[in-house]
Amino acid sequence: MTNTANPQASTHTPFLNRRQRLLAQLGDGVAIVPTAPERVRNRDTHHPYRFDSYFWYLSGFPEPEAVLVLLGASGAAPARSVLFCRSKNVERETWDGFRYGPEAAKDAFAFDEAWPIEELDNRLPELIADRETLWHSFGDDSAWDARIFSAMATVRGMARAGRRPPRTLQDLRAPLDAMRLLKDRHEIEVMRRAADIASAGHARAMHACRPGMAEYELEAELTHEFRRRGADGHAYSPIVAGGANACILHYVDNRRLLADGALVLIDAGCEVEGYAADITRTFPVNGRFTPAQRDVYEIVLAAQAAAVAAIRPGVPFAAYHDAALRVLTQGLIDLKILAGSVDGVIESEAYKPWYMHRTGHWLGLDVHDAGDYKQGEAWTTLAPGMTLTVEPGLYLRPGEGVPAELTGIGIRIEDDVLVTADGAHVYTTAPKSIADIEEVMRRD
Repeated sequence: MTNTANPQASTHTPFLNRRQRLLAQLGDGVAIVPTAPERVRNRDTHHPYRFDSYFWYLSGFPEPEAVLVLLGASGAAPARSVLFCRSKNVERETWDGFRYGPEAAKDAFAFDEAWPIEELDNRLPELIADRETLWHSFGDDSAWDARIFSAMATVRGMARAGRRPPRTLQDLRAPLDAMRLLKDRHEIEVMRRAADIASAGHARAMHACRPGMAEYELEAELTHEFRRRGADGHAYSPIVAGGANACILHYVDNRRLLADGALVLIDAGCEVEGYAADITRTFPVNGRFTPAQRDVYEIVLAAQAAAVAAIRPGVPFAAYHDAALRVLTQGLIDLKILAGSVDGVIESEAYKPWYMHRTGHWLGLDVHDAGDYKQGEAWTTLAPGMTLTVEPGLYLRPGEGVPAELTGIGIRIEDDVLVTADGAHVYTTAPKSIADIEEVMRRD
C-alpha cells in the first residue's frame, strides 16, 4: 500500500463509519487491534509489507508498528478511538519513506487521539482500567496476549486506588467477522475494481499463450497487467498449471513448459486497497479445445451456471455447492467415469476422487475472507452484501481409471459474486465460454 502525504479526509469516511458501528456494540468495553508486523524474508531483507486485515478494516492506516484502541462510551465519557503509531523521523523517512506521525495521522484518519507507539505499554493500563469487557483476537499472537495480560496485571496492582482490570475477555473476531461478511458500498466498489483488473489480466494471459511457453511466462503476463492497471500486486500466489498439473489444487511451481494440445489452468487474482479478486480460467494452450476437453469443460461451465443461479438472499450457503455438485455428478456419469443415480453417487461420495473441494468461499480483505459458514448446525443464510467465489471443477488425474482421452484433464472455472437484493451479480468478466476463449486466443 502506497503512503501519501496528502490523504483526502473523505477517503477515510468508510473506516470511521465502521469504527462507530463497532463501538456501538462494545458497551463500555475496550478493543485492542494491532496491525501486522513486518516480516523478514531472509537476513536483513523484508517481505513487502501487508497490514492486518482487521486493523485496516477499521482504520485505513497503512503503516506497520501501529495499534488501534477503541473505547466504548462509559458514563459521561463518549466513545473514542486512539491510534498508536510511529513518530515522525526524518532520518528513517530518508531510508524507508513517508511516515504520518501521530499528529498528522489523527487528522487524516479521523481518530480522536493519536500517540507514539513507544508510549503504548505505559498508556495501555489506564485505557483498559475499569472497563467491563476487553475485546481482542486472543490466540492469534501469543506475544500480544502476553502484552495484554501484563497490562491487566498492572491494573490489578492499582486495586488500593480503586481500579480494576476488565471483568471479562471477549473474542473481537465475532463482531468484526459479522461486519466484514456484509460488504458496505465502499468495499463493493473497491472489489469491483479489483475484479475488473483481474479479469483483464486473465484475458491478457489467454491472448499471450503459445505452445512451448513456460508457465511462469503467463504468470508474468498477469503480473504486468495487474500492476499496469494500478493493483497492488497478487492477492495470493498465482497458480499457472499446464496439463496434468491442473489436477494439483495448490500447484504454484509454475515452471513447466506448456504443451501443444494441453489445457492450462490459471487461478490468480489481484489486490486493490487490500481487497482480493479471485479468478480461475482454464483454456487450451494452442487456442482450440479438443472434443474431449470440450466435453469436460461444458460440464464444469454448466455446474458454475447452476451454482450462480442458486445464489440469492434467504438460501443457505451450501445451496450453491449442492447445485454445482449435482451437475458435476451427472457429468461424471455421462462421461462413463461413474455409474448409478446422481443421488446415489452423491450420498456415497463416489465423486470425491474427481471433485474434492467445496464450490466457494467468502471473499474480501482476505482471499478466504472472515465470516462463519455455519450458525450452530445450520449453514449461514445468504444476504445482500455477501461476496463469495463460485469455483466448481473436475480433476481427472492420471491413474484414476478414467478413459484415456480424458486422463490428465483438470478444469476449474471461478468467478467472484455479490449477493444482491434480487439474486447475484458476477463481478468478474474474463472470457469464459468456449467461443469467447477461442476468439480471444485467435492469433493476430
